[in-house]
Amino acid sequence: MSSRIDTAPGGANASPQGQAPSLHTTQAAAERTGFRVLGAISFSHFLNDMIQSLILAIYPMLKGGFNLSFTQIGLLTLTYQITASLLQPVVGLYTDKHPKPQSLSIGMGFTLCGLLLLSVAPTYGVLLVAAALVGTGSSIFHPESSRVARMASGGQHGLAQSIFQVGGNAGSATGPLLAAWIVHQQSSVAWFSLAALLAIAVLWQIGIWYGRELAHTTRKRKAVAAHAPLPRSTVVRAMLVLMALVFSKYFYMASLNTYYTFYLMERFGLTRQSSQLYLFVFLFAVAAGTILGGPIGDRIGRKRVIWASILGVAPFTLMLPHANLFWTGALSFIIGFILASAFSAILVFAQELIPGKVGMVSGLFFGFAFGMGGIGAAVLGKLADTHGIQSVYELCAFLPLLGLLAIFLPDLGGRKKLA
Repeated sequence: MSSRIDTAPGGANASPQGQAPSLHTTQAAAERTGFRVLGAISFSHFLNDMIQSLILAIYPMLKGGFNLSFTQIGLLTLTYQITASLLQPVVGLYTDKHPKPQSLSIGMGFTLCGLLLLSVAPTYGVLLVAAALVGTGSSIFHPESSRVARMASGGQHGLAQSIFQVGGNAGSATGPLLAAWIVHQQSSVAWFSLAALLAIAVLWQIGIWYGRELAHTTRKRKAVAAHAPLPRSTVVRAMLVLMALVFSKYFYMASLNTYYTFYLMERFGLTRQSSQLYLFVFLFAVAAGTILGGPIGDRIGRKRVIWASILGVAPFTLMLPHANLFWTGALSFIIGFILASAFSAILVFAQELIPGKVGMVSGLFFGFAFGMGGIGAAVLGKLADTHGIQSVYELCAFLPLLGLLAIFLPDLGGRKKLA
C-alpha cells in the first residue's frame, strides 16, 4: 500500500481558506480520495475482526483441549470483551483531545502479541491473558478507525460507517471459515499473525494520512463549530435508549457468536467443521446487512432504520428455537442480515446527538457493544450449563422486542447536518 493514499492537499474534507466545504467540493473530494481511505480502513477492520473471530471459532477445540465448561468459555469471551469495552471510551475521549495517528498500528501490535500467546498458551490462565491482549488492541483500533472513517466520509457519515463496519463483519465471517481449514491444533493459530503484520503495515500508512488531515480538520471544526441541537435532557434520554437497543442487539448476537456451533452440534449432531460453516453463513449475513444500514439512514432517516432492524427481527428470533436444521440456517441468515443494519445507524445517530466528540461516542458505543457481548457470553454460558443450550435461544428470542424503545428517540430531521 503506497503512502500516497491521498494526493490532494487537505484530503477529503479540505476546502479553500478553511471554509465549510460546498456540496460540489464534498462530492469531488469523496470521489478523489475518500473511498480509497475508507477502503483501506475497512480492509484493516477486516483483518482485525478476522483475528478476533478466530477466538470464537476455536472454542470447541479449546473446550476439549483444556477441558473447559461453558461457564469458562463465557468467561474467556468476557475477559476479551470487557478489556475492550472498558478501554474504548477512555481511548476515544483521550484522542478527541490528543489525536495519535500511529496508535492504530500500535494497537494492532497488542493484538499480534495476544495472538502469538494464544498459540502457545499452556493453561487456562494464560488463555485469559491472551484474550485480554487482543481486547486491548481492539480498544485502541475501533474509536480511532471510526474517526478516520468519519474524516474520509465527505459528509456521507452513514455510508462511511457502513463501509468501515462491513470490513469488520466480513472479517468476522471469514475467521471461522479459515479456522475450519487452517486451525487443527493450537499452534496453528500462529499462522494468523501474518494477517496482523499486514494490518500493521496498512494502518501505518493510514496513520500518515491521518496525521496530514489533523490540521485541516481542526480548521474546519473552528469554521463550522456545531452545538447539540437538542436539550441536554433529551440527549441523555436518547443516549440511554440507544444503549438499551445496543444491549438487545449484542446480547442476542452473543448467543449466536459464542454458542451457535455448540447448539448445532448438540441439537442436530453436526461435526465441528460443519457447524463452523453454518456460523460462517450467519456472519456473512451480518456482513451483507451492515452495508445497508448507513446509506439507507442517510436517505430516509436513522430512526426508521433503527426501528426496522431491532424490532423487525423479533418474529424470526422467536421462530428460531423451534426450527429444523434447514430453517435454523435460513432464519439465522435472516436474523444476521436484519440486525446488522442497526449499528451504523445507532452510532451515527449518537454522533449527531453529541457533535465534536467522535472518538468518545465511538469508543463508548463500540465499548458498550463489546461489553454487552462479553457479559452476554458469560451469563448465557452459565444458563447453558444449568438449563441446556436450547434454553439460551428460547430466552434470547424476546430481546429484540426492546426495539419498541425506539419510539422515545427524537426526530433529528434536518439537524443531523450540524454533526
